Amino acid sequence: MVKRFIFIFLALNLLVSSGGLDDHAEVDQKLKLLNKPALKSIKSEDGDIIDCVDIYKQPAFDHPTLRNHTIQKKPNFNYKDGETSSMKNGSSSLAVAPLSQTWQKSGSCLEGTIAIRRTRREDLLRAASLEHLGRDGPQQTTSASNTTHKNGRFINLDNETKVEISEFAGHSSAFLITAGYNYIGARGFINVWGPRVELLDDYSSGQIWLKHGLESVEAGWMVNPKLFGDTRTRLFGRWTLDGYQKTGCINQFCAGFVQTSSRFALGAVIEPLSQRGGAQYEINIRMDHDAKSGSWWLQVGDEVIGYWPGSILNYLRQSAIVVQWGGDVYSEKVKGSKPHTATAMGSGEWATGLWGFASYINKPRIVDYSLQVKYPEWIQSFAEELDCYSAYNYQKSLAFEPTFYFGGPGRNHYCT
Repeated sequence: MVKRFIFIFLALNLLVSSGGLDDHAEVDQKLKLLNKPALKSIKSEDGDIIDCVDIYKQPAFDHPTLRNHTIQKKPNFNYKDGETSSMKNGSSSLAVAPLSQTWQKSGSCLEGTIAIRRTRREDLLRAASLEHLGRDGPQQTTSASNTTHKNGRFINLDNETKVEISEFAGHSSAFLITAGYNYIGARGFINVWGPRVELLDDYSSGQIWLKHGLESVEAGWMVNPKLFGDTRTRLFGRWTLDGYQKTGCINQFCAGFVQTSSRFALGAVIEPLSQRGGAQYEINIRMDHDAKSGSWWLQVGDEVIGYWPGSILNYLRQSAIVVQWGGDVYSEKVKGSKPHTATAMGSGEWATGLWGFASYINKPRIVDYSLQVKYPEWIQSFAEELDCYSAYNYQKSLAFEPTFYFGGPGRNHYCT
């Protein structure tokens, strides 16, 4: 683990010093655009700087449709838990600590400000281009979600319901999926790990997706050395209108996401991490639709982080039609590219490793037009590369609710 971190650190510094962007004026302009004037700055022990920025001067308002946006301080909804099930939770007793971020040990942001991780010059110099900062990934899909495609794959949710999977070039995912309704909310408790990332351009995440066609809003944890400069596990949110090609981004590397929280920063390090065969830790991720404004709100635990405004969305302004929970590995070395990447998903263990070894998502829930929080009616697990990564919706017995496990090592004897 230490050797791998040192290798990535040295390689990242070599990349910064020998290649990447060299237009200093362009980099300076981008830094000024991303890093708004701070009323207070906090130096974290992990090396990050957290800026406390006036909530009315945040990067979101650089988006053309948000120039005259009125900030919504809280959601216009309160969805109720509609569950009547007596099933027990499927996993063992948890030693779960409330989500914390390393920077919080060094200070806090004042009321009326929001906490934003400062983008450094070296973050930009690592990028392939400033245009695609925070968006680097697939440039095409292998199937369109609303049309039949010769390369498309379908999943049977029941005897009558099929859903077509949009598979993106460069992405290998393992997930639990539901479809068949209009969804206005999703949530789940995502087990937090620090997976191995082999290649500088790779990343690995544990997350929830809400989708409508190629449009999605997403949130969870991520290890992304090219974007953040290290292999630490970080909180992230993401949006796209076109399958990650020309719109949206991760966190606040582009304008769009309106933050309201002074307590948590997107892109900041999450702690503690789960241990193999030991204590397990998780984060409670919620995303809910506000019918009045068309916005999607992101909440982590009890803290509302902010929202993706309806004005920057298209189909998602009304609802999602697919929800997924699981893991995603991005790499140029997946899906037929040899040798396959050894970047791990989840804990790096196969889903069949179960509790204490495999990464899991507990209590996956949706909200539909009944306005109640509930377990999905139709659900199925799926892995895009079965020899590399896996998905398993494990149910101990009929008395227990299933727990979804996902993950894998990437390259191995069967995945080459």
